[in-house]
Amino acid sequence: MNIFRLAGDMTHLASVLVLLLKIHTIKSCAGISLKTQELYAIVFAARYLDIFTNFVSLYNTVMKLIFLGSSFSIVWYIRHHRIVRRSYNKDEDTFRHLFLMLPCLLLALVINEKFTFKEIMWTFSIFLEAVAILPQLVLLQRTRNIDNLTGQYVFLLGAYRALYILNWIYRYFTEQHYVHWITWIAGLIQTLLYADFFYYYFQSWKNNAKLELPA
Repeated sequence: MNIFRLAGDMTHLASVLVLLLKIHTIKSCAGISLKTQELYAIVFAARYLDIFTNFVSLYNTVMKLIFLGSSFSIVWYIRHHRIVRRSYNKDEDTFRHLFLMLPCLLLALVINEKFTFKEIMWTFSIFLEAVAILPQLVLLQRTRNIDNLTGQYVFLLGAYRALYILNWIYRYFTEQHYVHWITWIAGLIQTLLYADFFYYYFQSWKNNAKLELPA
């Protein structure tokens, strides 16, 4: 564990808490893409298949349970909560997210470190996480006006991945034989997808204006 890994985990956790705060307290999921949340639920389900068979540490297990539980809870809130589901932007959240899953799965079958079920599912989750934010970004471009909590949620998600890149760089120079090209390339692609959002987020912060993305 290093400071970049810890900061990345805490930023990721903060993004989840911000989204749950918005949904549970305000009883609204306006501006939140159900498609992205479903993809994240699949990402964590595929990645943490070993949660009860491969104990690393209490911290590791608790974080896995938090991300699994929160991702499926968010999907349930948006789909089934009698108040929250009314605010869901169904007509604008039309990104065909299932078409992201098949290429990621095929890529995981071809590019992996070990051809086993768990390893393929782990690799699939890495590839899918890299593009899972796309439906959310498309929805924000369509709605344009973004409330503060939604903007903070997406910003924290992007910051989490950027901090993990720093974590990988740190480990590369401090640990022998630490080379994970699959994770590095997927993480870089994921961070680059946030570049446009980051630009407009900092512009709105700098000008003390409401965050608004171009159509």
